[in-house]
Amino acid sequence: MPLQPTWSDIAIRLALTILAGMIIGFDRGARGHAAGLRTTILVGLAASLSMIQANLLLSVDGKGSTSFIQLDLMRLPLGILTGVGFIGGGTILKKGDLITGVTTAATLWLITVIGLCLGGGQLALGCVGTAIGVVTLSILKWVDVRIPRLHRAALTIGGADVSVIETLPKLIEPLHYHARFQERRRRGDSTNVDYAFEVFWRRPENSRPPVDLLCLLEQHYVIKSFDLTTQNGR
Repeated sequence: MPLQPTWSDIAIRLALTILAGMIIGFDRGARGHAAGLRTTILVGLAASLSMIQANLLLSVDGKGSTSFIQLDLMRLPLGILTGVGFIGGGTILKKGDLITGVTTAATLWLITVIGLCLGGGQLALGCVGTAIGVVTLSILKWVDVRIPRLHRAALTIGGADVSVIETLPKLIEPLHYHARFQERRRRGDSTNVDYAFEVFWRRPENSRPPVDLLCLLEQHYVIKSFDLTTQNGR
């Protein structure tokens, strides 16, 4: 990091920051995720500007002989990281076992660090970080969706007797689904009873929805509800 960067140095840092934000943001936006083109550019630009500002103030770092305060320039970029942490936390949503936005938060964190690197003059490091980030978000996505993972759903069956607790798990097991009985609920003051199950199975993320399971269940029971409760965070 030079003590006094020239305007051409600053222009190169800002241009590379905008380019890095465009590359990562375009990939996210094209897939319909949050933190798209404008968001990543703005976050990266804020981080880069804060680091450039710290660079310009290097000559006044520390405590002068007539000053009562000490200037710590690293607090500025550290404050940016803290602020982005709050923004990233706001993108993560949790409803039961369903969690979304984790990858979006990680992307914002990544573009912030890339902006700090480029704004501080570590151009090679920032470019390498951008390339690795693009590979992780784009190419490894192809691998990630093909990894078998656990899926869960909340199933409610109505119009059945108590034997459903034993017969339902055996019915769906040949299709590689498993069910765990949760509770027996009476609907108001009526004699109608609902049975709640947790259904779980292991399949890749890009596999088809559990249509085969629903078709099989509809042949034998009255399905009151079927709610997916797990999802990968994006």
